[in-house]
Amino acid sequence: MNVSTWVWLVTVAGIVLLLIFDFVFHVRKAHVPTLREAAVWSAVYVGIAILFGLGVLVFAGPTFGGEYFAGYVTEKALSVDNLFVFLIIMSSFAVPREDQQKVLLFGIVFSLFARTAFIFVGATLINSFAWVFYLFGLILILTAANLVKGQLSGGGHDDGENFVVRLARRWFNTSEHYDGDKLFTIENGTRVLTPMLLVMVAIAGTDILFALDSIPAIFGLTQETFIVFTATAFSLMGLRQLYFLIDGLLERLIYLSWGLAVILGFIGVKLVLHALHENTLPFINGGEHVTVPEISTGLSLGVIMGVLLVTVVASLISPKGKARTTIANLRRHTHEYLDLEYTADLAERERVFRRMQIETDQLHSMDAKYHVLVKDEPGLEQQIAEARRRHDEAVAAG
Repeated sequence: MNVSTWVWLVTVAGIVLLLIFDFVFHVRKAHVPTLREAAVWSAVYVGIAILFGLGVLVFAGPTFGGEYFAGYVTEKALSVDNLFVFLIIMSSFAVPREDQQKVLLFGIVFSLFARTAFIFVGATLINSFAWVFYLFGLILILTAANLVKGQLSGGGHDDGENFVVRLARRWFNTSEHYDGDKLFTIENGTRVLTPMLLVMVAIAGTDILFALDSIPAIFGLTQETFIVFTATAFSLMGLRQLYFLIDGLLERLIYLSWGLAVILGFIGVKLVLHALHENTLPFINGGEHVTVPEISTGLSLGVIMGVLLVTVVASLISPKGKARTTIANLRRHTHEYLDLEYTADLAERERVFRRMQIETDQLHSMDAKYHVLVKDEPGLEQQIAEARRRHDEAVAAG
């Protein structure tokens, strides 16, 4: 696929302009986006990605068009999984609701830079060393195995306090309180780091780890650098809006990690087969190519879409998934309501309380066998009672 310099420049400029537009018109002024705003702009960014893919299909042919869409869907699925971690990090740092957009946009921009660097390093390695396909395949297969292991052990994502954040807390003066969206503030005459800076460090650290899985996955679907870059970039665009659009439903996707494990394992096998087909390692078949079946782009796209469809549908209809989601959201919304620093927007606080009430009613209406899950949430009932007491006081005072 021959891509001229001016096409590269126009594409990169378009992506940068979209990011600038996003910041200036949606993120610069701290606010909580409405469901309608999140839905409209999520649809806009998905529409832009689809139109770009159709352009690739028309001007570069069905093979490259198929590779773009397979890469875009895979990267989008991985990005949704990344939102789980973003949610945990922002909950861990109690990021004010109005400022979560800025944290997300920073995460998207940093992720784009990190993945772009990995893309060009990966492309250089692939062009120079065919054996890199073995390495990428092994990375994806191990990642898939770790996802399965984590699900079987009942483990989840960490709490967001990564190594760099712990070092920052140990070696620098840090504040426990936010000062708007400032990265530094003054406390008792001393310049200190705010939690806003620490949460951005945590997001940046996880972005680098995400790239280690993401880039080998898309190189397993296409080796065209332009397609890898654009599919990755467009999968990240609109991620901020998607976060607010499916807020409260993220934990409902209880089988997403299983689906991603299947997809990453499948792509890992595809990479190993391709590596065998292109083999140059002397200790494998004497350095000669190995005759093995190769997985087509069409089959790859079909498997990816099929696995994601089954995963999402199974998650949405699962009674246990609904119970776990309700309890997780109830815990989160109760904590948010009790945290007076979470938001100064009275309408947002009322929205959080209404969600808490709805989730409480949903929990009481569920089958009794799922009520045992509440026992894993010590103190939740007391927190709900305290939130109701504070709400009643606010209503009486207002």
